[in-house]
Amino acid sequence: MAPKSDSTDAIVLRYLNEQNRPLNSQNVADALQKYNLKKAAIQKALDTLADNGKISFKEYGKQKVYLARQDQFDIPNSEELSRMKQENEKLQEQLGEQKRSISEVEGEIKALQSNLTLEQIREKEAKLTNEVNEMEDRLEKLRGGVTLVKPEDRKAVEQMVYEKISQWRKRKRMFKDLWDSITENSPKDVKEFKEEIGLEYDEDVGVSLQSYSDLLQRGKKRSSGDLQQQCAKRPPLQ
Repeated sequence: MAPKSDSTDAIVLRYLNEQNRPLNSQNVADALQKYNLKKAAIQKALDTLADNGKISFKEYGKQKVYLARQDQFDIPNSEELSRMKQENEKLQEQLGEQKRSISEVEGEIKALQSNLTLEQIREKEAKLTNEVNEMEDRLEKLRGGVTLVKPEDRKAVEQMVYEKISQWRKRKRMFKDLWDSITENSPKDVKEFKEEIGLEYDEDVGVSLQSYSDLLQRGKKRSSGDLQQQCAKRPPLQ
C-alpha cells in the first residue's frame, strides 16, 4: 500500500513522471493496483493534475492520453546525445560479452551434467567386469571341448529348420506353378503386373532359400565332425 503521507494525486504524478510516456487511465490503474487505488480515484487524480497544469493530456475522441510535462526534464543537446549513444553502444557490447560468457558456462554445466558420476562409473565397471568374467568362463569351456548345446537339443532344432525349409521350398514351387499359369497368357508385362499387385519375390526382400539350405547342410557336417571328434577322444574298449 502507498505511504499514508502520499495522496492519490502524488502517487499518480510520481508514476507518470517516472514512466514519462503516454498513458491512459486504464494503464495507470493497472500499474497502481498494488496501492489498492480504484480506477475512479485515479481518473479523478489525473483530471485534477491536468487541470492544475502538472501533467499534459491529449484527447483522441472519447479517450484521453496523459503525459508528464516535458519542460521539467533536462533535454540533452547534440553532444550529450552523441556521448549517450556511445555509452549505450559500449554497454551493448558488454551485455553481449556477458551473454556469451553465460552461454559458455551453461554449456559447460550441461556437459558436466551429462557425464557419469563416480558411483555410476563404478556400477558400470562392475557390470562390465561380470560380463567379461562370464564370457571368459564360456570361452574356457569351449576351449576345453565342453558341449554347450546338448546333442538332442541341436538335433531337434535342425529338424525344425529342415521342416520349415521343406515347407518353404514346397510353397515356393506351388506359387511358381500358379504364377506361371496366370501370367502365361496375360497381355500385361509380368514385371509391371507384379508391381501392380504388390508382389515380392524372396530376392526382393533379401532372402534366399538356397542360402538357408546351405546353412543347414553346413550345420549337419559340423555336427558330424563334432561327433567323430568325441568318439576319437573316448578311450578304447578293453
